[in-house]
Amino acid sequence: MPAVVSEIMSRNIIGLPPSASLAEARTLMQRHHIRHLPVLERDKLVGLISQRDILAAQESSLEKGTNGAFLQSHSLAEIMISGVTTISSRAGIREAALYLQKHKYGCLPVVDKGKLVGIVTDSDFVAVAIHLLEVLDNQLADENIDDLDQDELELAPDARDYQDGFRDR
Repeated sequence: MPAVVSEIMSRNIIGLPPSASLAEARTLMQRHHIRHLPVLERDKLVGLISQRDILAAQESSLEKGTNGAFLQSHSLAEIMISGVTTISSRAGIREAALYLQKHKYGCLPVVDKGKLVGIVTDSDFVAVAIHLLEVLDNQLADENIDDLDQDELELAPDARDYQDGFRDR
């Protein structure tokens, strides 16, 4: 059975309402080391904001000379992405990875029965890739050890003198 999104998604959802300021979102993202923040209204996903969105807004405010005040005085509703593409927790991991890659998304909110239940990010897929590489490395190492043991037995000078681990004298 193929692996599903619920196996790798983050379940600890940190979100803010659309009325929250960009400064609040930036602080929350920095505090929790996250790059994507769901925008929630009554536990319903209404938008998404990324670290990149906040940086772009911050950059435009620098050009106007209003950096700090801009982030405090503007809400998520003003720059959030609405109409966000979501995925089911029962969707396949491969399907989700291909979708992220094809559309160059950094995350997919996971929604079941209209409720946000998690988020899967490109970092989750890097973790899956690392795990798969470790499994592959271990399999290759085991095969090499098996090959090495066989070679050592064939090359051992007194190998013919050994039978079932005992030496005849």
